[in-house]
Amino acid sequence: MPDKLPKRILVVEDNPDNRILITDVLSSLNYEVLVAIDGESGIALAQSERPDLILMDLSLPKMDGWTAASQLKQNEALAHIPVIALTAHAMVGDREKALKAGCDDYVSKPIDLRELASKLSHYLD
Repeated sequence: MPDKLPKRILVVEDNPDNRILITDVLSSLNYEVLVAIDGESGIALAQSERPDLILMDLSLPKMDGWTAASQLKQNEALAHIPVIALTAHAMVGDREKALKAGCDDYVSKPIDLRELASKLSHYLD
């Protein structure tokens, strides 16, 4: 029986340091990682690659993560893909705002790697 293919995660993150950290962590957990640096390219990559899950920074250039998540959820072909917001916006109400925009879950920065791994296994297993 062939090995199952790794789950594919699209990381939409404009900060190079955060992008490298998240990519390294996901790769070490045997996920295939796709990367976009802004909301527009994140949507385009989601449409072309159909990842299993999207980690979406909310403060992005060109199109912010709130708007990108909302547009993803409005697209019938992509609406089933879980979107987890990654954000330094950890103020009261930000989690609710992210969920209202269409995100399925929320992880604040700095990222707790155990929390992230737990959420990934929840949505991908």
